[in-house]
Amino acid sequence: MIFAAGLGTRLKPLTDTCPKALVEVGGKPLLAHVVEQLQAAGYERMVVNVHHFADQIESFLRSNQNFGIDIRVSDERDMLLDTGGGLKKAAPLFDHEKNILLHNVDILSNVDYEWFSDQHQADEDAVLLVSRRKTKRYLLFDSGMRLMGWTNIETGEVKSPFPWLRNSAIAPSAFPEGLHAFAFSGIHSFSPRLFSLMDRFPERFPIIDFYLSICHRARIVGCIKDDLQVLDVGKPETLQQANSQNSQ
Repeated sequence: MIFAAGLGTRLKPLTDTCPKALVEVGGKPLLAHVVEQLQAAGYERMVVNVHHFADQIESFLRSNQNFGIDIRVSDERDMLLDTGGGLKKAAPLFDHEKNILLHNVDILSNVDYEWFSDQHQADEDAVLLVSRRKTKRYLLFDSGMRLMGWTNIETGEVKSPFPWLRNSAIAPSAFPEGLHAFAFSGIHSFSPRLFSLMDRFPERFPIIDFYLSICHRARIVGCIKDDLQVLDVGKPETLQQANSQNSQ
């Protein structure tokens, strides 16, 4: 599933007239970059959610004959559902016998998707691709790379189902003993058996909040890729960087 419904507020004024998914890098819309990367990795069936300028995205897919694969649209015109709510709404569109690759539309990376798919073991409910890059917001894992929480080192905010961690004062250079902090890539693998745990959630919620609320009773793990190169082109400065790289 490609999350393409966002408002793209960080990219204004570009997104005042088009959806973030159709903002171009190197003369090609972000959505095309992601679809073609996944297609090259062997994916033949995708779900794309739409909200902001939804008609433009649907028209773009039609004009490209859905890139010759099975692309299904999950319509969120009535209400933007965030990543968790968007996935929950799209649940009927998936084969529930297979893990689901989740990918933000504004992420460009060097990920080997076949390799990443192989990292998702049968006993794991979700696998989050992470790296050691510096950021303000980190996911926190134990020594076995099981998700324990999240923190914003700038504000000191902590989210975790574990009271001892939730009540911790986390300093930027000193995470609690036994915990390891990594940056999330916006790419993850999701087991459909988790859909049942979404029943108690509202229509709209972020997928990371969902993971953080269930990681004490589900196996949500991190997968480190040391040579991971991720460019979040949902910001003007990184969009400019991406265009510069594509013009070289």
